[in-house]
Amino acid sequence: MTTALRPARMLTLADVCEELQISRSTFYDWRQKRRAPRCIKLPNGDLRIRRSDLDHWLDEREDAA
Repeated sequence: MTTALRPARMLTLADVCEELQISRSTFYDWRQKRRAPRCIKLPNGDLRIRRSDLDHWLDEREDAA
């Protein structure tokens, strides 16, 4: 059984902020407090977030009511 490997979708900080409906400053505040999803810091200083990391982070915050 073979599975096709596809590159992980990388989101920009703007993509993540838009999806979560938060400001960039809120994201940086969460990141400083270690409450943000895992980030990858590129050599130019930009941040990227893997789609899978964001989905996992959101799943962990889901309220099981």
